[in-house]
Amino acid sequence: MLIALIAIPVITGLVMIFFGKAWLCRLLLPVTAILHTTLTACIVREVSLGHTPTALSGMLAPDALGSLFLAIASLLFLVVSFYAVSYLADEERIGIHTNILLDHGHFTNQPERRFAAFLCFFLASMSLGTITPHMGVQWVSIEATTLSSAPLIYFHRHKSSLEATWKYLIICSVGIALALLGNILLSVAFYSKEAQVEGFDQVAWFVAHAKQANPTWLIAAFVFLLVGYGTKMGLAPLHNWLPDAHSQAPSLVSALLSGALLNCAMLGLLRGHQIMQAAQLGDLSSKMLIFFGLFSLATAAVFIVGQGHYKRMLAYSSVEHMGILALGIGMGGLACQGAMFHALVHSCTKCLLFLLSGNILARYHTYSSYDVRGMRWTMPWTGALWLAGFFAIAGSPPFGLFVSELLIFKGILAQGSTLIAVSYLVLLAIIFVGLSVACLRMVQGSRPLDMPKSPQEPLLSVLPPLVLALIVLTLGLWIPDPLWHFLERAASLVG
Repeated sequence: MLIALIAIPVITGLVMIFFGKAWLCRLLLPVTAILHTTLTACIVREVSLGHTPTALSGMLAPDALGSLFLAIASLLFLVVSFYAVSYLADEERIGIHTNILLDHGHFTNQPERRFAAFLCFFLASMSLGTITPHMGVQWVSIEATTLSSAPLIYFHRHKSSLEATWKYLIICSVGIALALLGNILLSVAFYSKEAQVEGFDQVAWFVAHAKQANPTWLIAAFVFLLVGYGTKMGLAPLHNWLPDAHSQAPSLVSALLSGALLNCAMLGLLRGHQIMQAAQLGDLSSKMLIFFGLFSLATAAVFIVGQGHYKRMLAYSSVEHMGILALGIGMGGLACQGAMFHALVHSCTKCLLFLLSGNILARYHTYSSYDVRGMRWTMPWTGALWLAGFFAIAGSPPFGLFVSELLIFKGILAQGSTLIAVSYLVLLAIIFVGLSVACLRMVQGSRPLDMPKSPQEPLLSVLPPLVLALIVLTLGLWIPDPLWHFLERAASLVG
């Protein structure tokens, strides 16, 4: 089952590259997503019952923390795969109708084949990173996410998308190289011990023997893991690649980058935090996470206010929410449980908004929020969902992000950190104002005279965002007991 979780998208991607026609790629994407989500549901159920499925001599052995991020990635890919059917069909129509010549002057379906194939490879690499307990394999998988997602960012082959792709590759590769050094230093911290790691479950062995590690080397290892994986996670000031990559990538790719990829990078950081806590150095690693969390919130507040590029605005919102996650995990206790829930609802909400941004771009042909007006008239479904997504991402009731941010706030107060709590609320308020000015301006106002009123919107362009909106709304009103207990188990590993 665990091997199939990785093998299915890899095999599907290879089939798309060598044999895929346009219609076949659009068929295989949702089929692959359905199979992957089914396997993921089975794995999550086993883990929630206290079982640990294993494969390849323990190289694949998901725990509650990894299973949570696996479930998020699989759910988002399922939703995105159906959206991709409409998106790719529209891309082909535009390419033919405007006589866009691809592949050295000949219009072919090669770009679509590569795009769909690398989506599958991206899914496989994220899956591997979430279900392996071996930190070396996890590092390889996170590097693989970079290599498999870079061609997706460059899909439109514009000068700006090329620049964003190179910035993404260079900055994230440097960050991943630093994370590799962190893994090496982690091994050095345990090098003098007679005991050797048995099997591939490095995380469990490191946690069990953490008190015997050299604290100096262990602290150095965590610093490099924080800088390395924090770069891929988008923590400020290591976030420079994120606004360009998210704004220039196709919207469905931006949805996966923000909703799934950042979580996978965060998982690598959390493994280091687990070991630091087991070595009774958790206070130091927690303070680092709190600092970078608040700094990310402050950075997002600065760049969101007055931001005229609505996809860049969403990208800086991702920086904000990665900061909230780091802050909640660093505080521990109830705040950490809230952070686990926040990871889920933020991923769904941000995926919802990025998919809707693709609809807006296709309709208005601009990234400027100042040039988008009257969405309630020109795109009634997208406009309504965009408004709901704004209230959700801003942490307004009754959506799930309100609950998660409230839990984190209560957790901060429970720790007696009044100054942090006040800073948290002030920064959230500033970001709310910045988001509201842009999002409400886009929905309200008179429609452009050259656009018809209430045009038809493709079903597959609004149904996937609608499903995500209903999930976020439901989780704001009711959290099922099995889900909450699962989040508690995941939080107990790091908080």
